[in-house]
Order: sequence, then C-alpha cells, then structure tokens
Amino acid sequence: MTSPLLPGDRPTPRSLLPAPVLTAAFCAVAVTASVVLVPDAATGAVLVTGVVASVLLCAAVTAAAYARLTARAARERLEAVTQDVGRLLQERSRLTEDARRRHELLTGELTRERARLSAELDQERAHLAEALADERDRLTGQHAAELARLANERAEERTRVDDAHTAELARSAERHTAELDRLTAQHTDQLTKLTGEHTEERERLEEERDRLTRERIRLAGENARLTTRLREAEGARAAALAATANAAGRMQALATGMLADLRAMEERHHDEEVLADLLHLDHRTAQAGRLADSVAVLTGARSGRRWARPIAMESILRGAMGRIAGYQRVRVHSASDTSVAGHAAEGVMHALAELLDNAANFSPPTAEVHVYVEEVPAGVIVSVEDSGLVMGEAQLRRAERAVSGESTELGGLTGTRLGLAVVGRLARRYGLRVSYRPSARGGTGVLVLLPQDILVPGDAAPLRPVT
Repeated sequence: MTSPLLPGDRPTPRSLLPAPVLTAAFCAVAVTASVVLVPDAATGAVLVTGVVASVLLCAAVTAAAYARLTARAARERLEAVTQDVGRLLQERSRLTEDARRRHELLTGELTRERARLSAELDQERAHLAEALADERDRLTGQHAAELARLANERAEERTRVDDAHTAELARSAERHTAELDRLTAQHTDQLTKLTGEHTEERERLEEERDRLTRERIRLAGENARLTTRLREAEGARAAALAATANAAGRMQALATGMLADLRAMEERHHDEEVLADLLHLDHRTAQAGRLADSVAVLTGARSGRRWARPIAMESILRGAMGRIAGYQRVRVHSASDTSVAGHAAEGVMHALAELLDNAANFSPPTAEVHVYVEEVPAGVIVSVEDSGLVMGEAQLRRAERAVSGESTELGGLTGTRLGLAVVGRLARRYGLRVSYRPSARGGTGVLVLLPQDILVPGDAAPLRPVT
C-alpha cells in the first residue's frame, strides 16, 4: 500500500489546461460549422446541443488528463519509496554485522585475559613448589652433615682419650662417661632444635601454599565479577545509545512535521508580518532539526531526511546555510554544476552546516564568512574562510583529530567540540577529507574534499526529503 500523494505531487491546473483548451477549440469549430450548414430553423437547437456536448466533452477530457497525471505521479512516488526501503534493509544488515564483530572481539579479549591470568597463577604455584623442595633438601643435607660431623668428633675424642690415657683408664672412666653424656645431651638438644626449625619451616610453607590457594580463588571470583560488570556496562551503554537514538528519531520526526506545517502555513498566509514570523520559526525549527540529526549521527542512527535524486552543489550550500543562525553573514562563491548523489546529499549538507556554524560563531558579529567551490581531479573542494580568531597549533591538532573520525567514543565531548565530532563521523561515513589552514582573511580556513564516489556530473534539482 502506497502513501497518499503529497500536495506538491498532485497535478496543477496549469498542467491540466492544454487538454481542455484544445478540446474546447475543436468543439467551437465543429459547432460553428454545424450552425453554418443547418437551416435557419434548426440553428438554435443545434447551437444549444453543440454547446452542451462541448462542455461535457471538455469535462471528460479534463478528468481523463487528471487521472493520467495522478497515476504517473503515484507510480514515481512508489518507485522512490521502494528504493528507500532497499537502502534501509542494507543499512540494517550492516549494523547487525558490526554488532556481531564487536561481540566476537570482546569475547576474544576476555578469553585471552583469562588464559593469561591462569598461566601466571600456574607459574607462581610451580615456583613456590620448587622453592619448597629446594629448602627441604637443603635442611636435610645440613642435618645429615651435622650428624656425621658430631659422630666423627665423638669417635676422634674417644680414640684420643683411649690412646692418651690408657694408663689412667680407671681414673678417667667416670670423667669420660660424664663428658660422653654431656656431648650426647648436647647433640640431642641440637637435633631437637633443628627438627623444630624444620617443622616450623614446613608449616610456614604450607600456610603460604594455602594463602596462594585462597588468592587464586579470590582472583577467580574477581575475574567473574569484572566479567559481570563489563557485561552490565556494555548493556547499559547499548541501552543508553538506543534510548538516545530513539529520542533523536522522535526529535527528527517532530522537526520534519513542524517544517511541513510551517511551510503549509507560509503558503496559506500572505500577510508580511505573519509570513516573516513563520519564516523565523521555519529557520529556528531547521536548526533544531540539525541538532537532532547531530545526536542521531553521534549515536549511530540514520538521518531523518533522505534524498531520492542527486542535489546540485549550489542547493547543498544553500541548504547548509538555512540550518545555521548566522546565515545572513555567509557569502557563497560557486561556479560548479556538479551534483551530490542522493544517498550522501544529506550527510554532506549536515557536515557543511556544522563547519559554517563554527565559522560564524567564532567570527565577529559583523564579519562575513566566504564559501568557495573548486572542481579538482579528485573531486570537489569546498573552502570555508572566516576572519575570526586564529587557532593555535594545539587547537588545530585537536580540531583535525576530531574531524578525522578516528575516535568513536562520546566521552569528553563539549558544546564546542560536538559539531566537529559530528563532522568526523560524517567524513568517515562518506569518505570526506577535512583539513584546517590559516585563512588569508586573518582567521581560520577549512578545506572539505568531496570524493568522486559521491559526485554526479551535471545539474540536479533538489527534491522533497523522504522521512
């Protein structure tokens, strides 16, 4: 089912006028010939009959012409709507593929991080096990060496006492026994001390192992908690972007409806004061629509206006001027007959409107902003020159980074950088190249290169946007 025809698509009286005029002329000639050829007595009847038949024939011809023109306009509108539906289906497929690739990327990063943490934990556990084994072997070796040393000392002492005091064996037997008992007690005490130290060291190592086990469990829980928080943050971000895109779509629909109502009121009213107020409201509504389009671009939604045919470059520039507050200070110098393809016309118009708005806002209130259009082999260059404040090196680098479209994050955007971020998104989408330079008028100049991919040679008249 197609939408009803818009007022601008219905046949106008001027287009219907040729058919009834030609029919009326033919009928007039026929009636005149009939009146001349019939007798005088039947002249009145023939004249009345001919006039009635002529009126009926003119009405029938007019109805047939109106029906033919209406059918042709409806057929053209149906073709335009069919093309827009196809483009919308392609855009939806592209957005679905982008979401799938982003999900796969996040899943891969999470898997790699989990594998890295597990590998580090395994390495730490193996290192502690090796250190524990080395310490146990060292203590065992020291204990065995100490036992052997004490045994050797006791044997040497016994041999020396036997050899030196053989004659005094009876007298020194008790002393030797006491010394032997003392050495045995000392050895026992030392062995007990070493055993206690070994036991304490082993208990300390077991406690360290238990602590590492608890730390691994805590890290696993922390990893799960971070994974949950990441999933919740991604969900909240997606929900916020969806809500913002939905609100931007509603603002676009409201702005488009208000523009249509205002233009209908402009056609109905002819009072100069009322018409001036309506034009002022039309201009402010167009600025609100540009702001809604900016929000839609930043959230990844589509534009509220679509063009079915190429738009002339001069119409693109005039449309961009109509969306800014200081349009009266913009001077356009364009001699190009190149047109922009319909699918990119709205994006190019929006990007130029943001650049013109920046140039007008950062210039003195009485200074003019000049726009030049130049055709080059690579496409069309649009230059915007102002006489405002000269941007420093840091400001130029920040502005060029914003219009390059490299960063897609919305954090840190302020009111002065919002328009540049929108230009960057549109430049990345349509292949535009935006650069800054000092202006010969004392301010800042912006160069926008429109590639050949979105250009159409020849003139193209602007059509109504399909919302």
